[in-house]
Amino acid sequence: MSISENAEPIPVDRLAEIVGTRFGPSRWVTIDQGMIDQFGALTGDEHWIHTDPERASKELPGGKTLVHGYFTLALLTRLIGELIDIRFGRALNYGLDRVRFLAPVPAGARLRLFVTPAEATAMDKGGVKLTLDCEMELEGADRPALAARSISIFYP
Repeated sequence: MSISENAEPIPVDRLAEIVGTRFGPSRWVTIDQGMIDQFGALTGDEHWIHTDPERASKELPGGKTLVHGYFTLALLTRLIGELIDIRFGRALNYGLDRVRFLAPVPAGARLRLFVTPAEATAMDKGGVKLTLDCEMELEGADRPALAARSISIFYP
């Protein structure tokens, strides 16, 4: 199911109703070298496997630089928001469980996301802790680029 199939946004007090529903795919996101370079500059991770296309062409399998794993992980917020329209007053990232980088992502690759709400737990003050199982698909690959469990708390 994708956001376009949802007729209306989901209020916080109804999040339990979507547990077990698979949402996706999101739109494809292409990760180009410029984006990789910017992420490397922002995080200080400018290792050559990410930022030196010339060296990568000679030394890496596939001949391309690789997207930072944490860059792939950082895309979750953007793509989850594309798939599930939650109506909330405020939200907090609670954390991540079982993050795995399962396949290398070469520069120029396309990624998209599938999510399945696994748990929705009532919190104080009307909040709901929502746990999402996330799978980042790498176009043309046999296995996902990333699998993670994302946990957020939403308040009305």
